[in-house]
Amino acid sequence: MDVELIEIHEHLKLHPPFSLIDAERLKAVADSVEVSYFRAGDTIVSLGDPVRDLHFIRSGAVEIFRRDGALYNRLGAGEIFGQIALMTARPARFPVRALEDTLVYLIPDEVFRELFDEEEAFADYVEVEDRSRLRRSASQQTGGSPLLVTRVRQLVHLKPAVVTVETTVREAAGKMDEERVSALLVCDEQEGCEQEQAFSVIGILTENDLTRRIVAAGRDHQTPVGEIMSPDPVPVDADAFVFEAVLLMMRHNVHHLPVLDRQRPVGMINLSDVISLETQNSLFVARSILARDSLEGLKTLLPDVQASFVRMVNEDANSHMIGSAMATIGRTFKQRLIELAEAELGPPPVPYCLLALGSMARDEQVLLTDQDNALILDDQYDPRHHGEYFMALANRVCDGLAELGYPYCTGGIMATNPKWRITLSQWRRQFDDWIGKPDAEALLHSSIFFDLDGVAGEISMADQLQRRIAERASKAPRFLGCLAQNALNRTPPLGFFRDFVLETSGRHQNSLNLKRRGTGPLGDVIRVHALAAGSRSQNSFRRLDDTVAAGFLTSGMATDLRDALEFIAIVRIRHQAAAIEAGRQLNNNINPEDLSTLDRRSLKDAFRVLSDAQKFVKFRFRP
Repeated sequence: MDVELIEIHEHLKLHPPFSLIDAERLKAVADSVEVSYFRAGDTIVSLGDPVRDLHFIRSGAVEIFRRDGALYNRLGAGEIFGQIALMTARPARFPVRALEDTLVYLIPDEVFRELFDEEEAFADYVEVEDRSRLRRSASQQTGGSPLLVTRVRQLVHLKPAVVTVETTVREAAGKMDEERVSALLVCDEQEGCEQEQAFSVIGILTENDLTRRIVAAGRDHQTPVGEIMSPDPVPVDADAFVFEAVLLMMRHNVHHLPVLDRQRPVGMINLSDVISLETQNSLFVARSILARDSLEGLKTLLPDVQASFVRMVNEDANSHMIGSAMATIGRTFKQRLIELAEAELGPPPVPYCLLALGSMARDEQVLLTDQDNALILDDQYDPRHHGEYFMALANRVCDGLAELGYPYCTGGIMATNPKWRITLSQWRRQFDDWIGKPDAEALLHSSIFFDLDGVAGEISMADQLQRRIAERASKAPRFLGCLAQNALNRTPPLGFFRDFVLETSGRHQNSLNLKRRGTGPLGDVIRVHALAAGSRSQNSFRRLDDTVAAGFLTSGMATDLRDALEFIAIVRIRHQAAAIEAGRQLNNNINPEDLSTLDRRSLKDAFRVLSDAQKFVKFRFRP
């Protein structure tokens, strides 16, 4: 061994993780080292660079930055960087620059992989074990787009401009000019407006309202605001991501949202605020759907839907962001199909509500999904006079969805099935029956109905069912026990020695289904806890927040479940995005050997969380 190799060997053995391996292997590592020198200010790693070496700092110091330029960390002599990119087999996500003149040992990728796979102590050092490792893997998905990482409160720069229902439109217009705003919040009375804790928004008045309802209509400028305002505005939480605000605007076709902080109005944002943050984003595809005037026109947007999905994956959006975006696109397709159907069939004879069920209701949709849906009909519905209309409406919606890539539900859970096209009173009785007279077998096929959301029509009908379910389910231990029993039917694919259990036959041989054995049973477990806690949330991540707030789960247990769901979901999402880019048929089955070493370990960690969660559910809820 020459002098330089001896020096490298002797220095490496003083510092972990190299001090944790035996002398013979360390000699091989030293033999593989390439030495590089960087002057102060030199870029060592750029964003998106392929990372082919583990970097060990022999002397000097480096700075590591987030992709937005913010300082993330500083490292000095004896420390390493680049291990995350090597473990995930992905390009560099954190640029690195020499803070001062720096000497770096470069250990090749293949040598690092051998150490990681064969030296347990080395692997334990370069990654954080078990749940912490999973948490780090899940948190890698943060989103590169400002729309995906910015909180709504960061767009709020002014206190809300407020008027009462008795304010005249002349006074309101003057206030808009004085405050230099394009919309005002409306509260019931002056006293309420002046008491911040009691401040309740009952409407919103925009410049467009003044133009259409006063100027164009030739109405008196002394008209009270309450007569022309838009009532019941859609609010957004201050801590929501901006992408969630965009989804609300799209879903409700509005341009202004009151911003609430702990249910107290703190400001307002509008579409121009969002556009100023990012002028182009994949989520805006939903607006194109509303502009199409035929099914054939909607079908032309399918490549855009796939492109938006892939773009979000490539921007490192997390599963919640992607699931919400895809669910909003799916909802918008349904809304447009309803509008087109009504244009052809005429206005509905009685009010109704189209329900989304399952992943769309939970805002956890991906591209490969069934079209689970149902109809709530007003209690005035008479099948003799109205049945033909709603049968035709259901057929147009479900057939249209099939044309748009949402396959028919093989279990028949669609509005075309008369069993799921019933009145509000009948739906109430159905849920009362499921909850009050629970049967595990019956609930096995109906648990999807406990994830429901109104999509089109009289949305308040869906809200009534959600309230009824939340109130009654939490007080029905036998129902929760049966639901919990069903949540144990699909077990994680881990064997006795914690190895993956793969499909042994069929076209998906040597693979595991991430929906059937991962996200599905995780959603089942979370649903049981949420219903027990009286939560009205549909999204699994929000349900976890509610269960912690109600004291049904500890924050640690909820965090583990959240990380497990996020990681399994994002692996499934990446798999589908890769299939789109390669022109392959979409499925939910992956071969673990196609994953990086870190992702395989993190996937096992996530399945262990699911296994532990199922054991806890079995203990807590008994039929």
